[in-house]
Amino acid sequence: MKEIRAIIKAYDSIDQEATGAALATVVRVDGSSYRRTGARMLVTDNGIWVGGISGGCLEGDALIRARYAIFKSQSSLITYDTTDDDPYQIGVGLGCQGVIDILFTPLDYHNKNNPVEILKSCVAAKRQMHILITVTELNGKWVNIKAGQVIQYTGNDSLKIFEDVLLQKELAEKIDQQIQNLQSKPWQFATSDGNKLSVFIEVLPPEIHLVLMGHQYDIYPLTRLIAEIGWRATVVSYRFKLNHNLVSAGIPVFDFDEFSDVPIDEYSAIVLMSHDFKTDKLNLARSLNTKAHYIGILGPRVRAEKIFKELEGEGKTVSEEDRKRIYAPAGLDIGALSPEEIALSLLAEVRAVFSEREGRSLRLRQTTIHERN
Repeated sequence: MKEIRAIIKAYDSIDQEATGAALATVVRVDGSSYRRTGARMLVTDNGIWVGGISGGCLEGDALIRARYAIFKSQSSLITYDTTDDDPYQIGVGLGCQGVIDILFTPLDYHNKNNPVEILKSCVAAKRQMHILITVTELNGKWVNIKAGQVIQYTGNDSLKIFEDVLLQKELAEKIDQQIQNLQSKPWQFATSDGNKLSVFIEVLPPEIHLVLMGHQYDIYPLTRLIAEIGWRATVVSYRFKLNHNLVSAGIPVFDFDEFSDVPIDEYSAIVLMSHDFKTDKLNLARSLNTKAHYIGILGPRVRAEKIFKELEGEGKTVSEEDRKRIYAPAGLDIGALSPEEIALSLLAEVRAVFSEREGRSLRLRQTTIHERN
């Protein structure tokens, strides 16, 4: 989401009377690649770009391709094959061993449904999952759609633009499947009258929201790192004990007795870090009544077990289901010592939990780093 916000900011600053722009989007990856599907890069015809589609190896050629799309006012799908030994192939010698499809779409500033405008509407909307269908290739006769077009899926009525009823049904099935798996994937379809369609169906969840419940100095490196990653942070604490820089940085701050006003959804994580036993116990009971996907408690395991036992004695038993989302001690075992290292440990665990990963060294992983299409 951070990259999308940066692209939107750059897009809004363009002198639209004098400067053309195009959006480059990774719509398919077969094999290994530094960036995955959904990676984007905004390019202007004067050579300025924001975002990225690779580790820097493809961006140079992508600038040329994007400017050509702007000149032609036409989308194009370009395949980069980093598995090819041909010395004239872009990406040869990189060792990535992947095939990457990049869609270059010129941006029509007057079209409020151009790809960046649709991304703006997603970011501006309430926190929810967004589904985007990007048309990457067309063969045959199509009336209402064209290559490069992005359709925001809000229900099956959104698919009527594709006209063919069977195609709409197949698209809806793929979308439901991807929502269940939280995956973005490319697909190819063929209609009964011989038309062919390639699309990239993107599942775009909101950014992870960290709710930090405490007031000690270890909150500050956490908020800085959260901002760098591009997640959202909220602090729940005693306002009078907090540095005013938190508020000036635009981080929402709530008092403990305002906890019910904090917007917490299934894309949220809560970290109990008051360093006070009674406060953490009270806040754990509150946290369990939310939809937070992750609840972390700083401190040793014995401390957390004591909290569980006391809550049980008060008739507030922590269920086995709730224990699955409680991480105590919070963080990955990286030997963290300083507040900054502890922040790294915490956020790495949160990312692993939301990705349904174990958080181990990649060299111990028996399968590919990312699922292959």
